[in-house]
Amino acid sequence: MESEQIDAYIAGFPETTQSLLKQVRGIIRKAAPDAQEVISYGMPAFKQKKVLVYFAGYKEHIGFYPTASGIAAFKKEISKYKNSKGAVQFPLDRLLPEKLITDMVKFRLKEVCG
Repeated sequence: MESEQIDAYIAGFPETTQSLLKQVRGIIRKAAPDAQEVISYGMPAFKQKKVLVYFAGYKEHIGFYPTASGIAAFKKEISKYKNSKGAVQFPLDRLLPEKLITDMVKFRLKEVCG
């Protein structure tokens, strides 16, 4: 079961990172309750018809990947974070932007599922 693979993925990080990864997972699950947890490109992801978002842990940040369209739609909101064409980095030493993550997931859900 893929959710067990995600549990194992999260368990491989230091406690602080684990806590943030669990928070991101919970935020996504709440925003897209019917989405399926999968591992894609070696990262936890949520899929409904196709992948909505990916997330991953790193030494100094949590990577959040709402695809290029998700990044473009929230360009202003993510400007205070390091970001690229398809990703945004949430530093481990700052509170997670729960509303922003929720809004990005809901944007992707609407984009993918109509």
